[in-house]
Amino acid sequence: MSEVIELGEIEIRVTRKNVKHVHLTVHPPEGRVTLVAPTRTRPEVARAYAISKLAWIRQQQRALQSQAREAPRRYLTRESHQLWGRRHLLVVVEHDAKPKVALDHRRITLHVRPGSDTAKRAEVMHEWHKQLLHAELPNIIARWESKLGVKVSGYFLQRMKTKWGSCNHRAGNIRLNTELVKKPKDMLEYVVVHEMLHLLEPTHNERFTNLLTRHWPQWAELRAELNALPL
Repeated sequence: MSEVIELGEIEIRVTRKNVKHVHLTVHPPEGRVTLVAPTRTRPEVARAYAISKLAWIRQQQRALQSQAREAPRRYLTRESHQLWGRRHLLVVVEHDAKPKVALDHRRITLHVRPGSDTAKRAEVMHEWHKQLLHAELPNIIARWESKLGVKVSGYFLQRMKTKWGSCNHRAGNIRLNTELVKKPKDMLEYVVVHEMLHLLEPTHNERFTNLLTRHWPQWAELRAELNALPL
């Protein structure tokens, strides 16, 4: 059974690991709170630490709740869509041919069959987003494999609701959120590096933070900027 600290309406999931210090995190997008504590930390000490950070937790949760969120896409002509951190205008062309997407400067042209619904248009766009990511990721991964001295056995793309990426260090693969195609490319690279570093250190302990700081000194600023962008 997992350990939980309840402070009024705030629920904090506690994990005990072989770390030196307590780490408290408020996770985007919904403001979930976790606390990682050294193995021998007494429950009352962990609770006292959480209480001391209560104002900070509420501040972080308010910031996430007020964060801009994109309105649901309807995939109609003149609708705006984000791509690599820039806003593009969508043009929908209906004709009886295989669906496809074309990019021309700041315009995205979505070719679909007549009568296609929103779900079908979203599916075509999502497949195109994956193609764009597949065009970028092999070079990024290869470049950082040599820098970090690791080997990525494979990568996977999928929609994720609560995280930008994940790493299965035992299998040697990483998983990335397809929403990253909407963010600036340096943010995509940062997430890739973050997950690849988990091949060296599976947890978010002090060693991991030191590795991240060594290889990406501005990681904290970039992470804050990434989490502040529209979801």
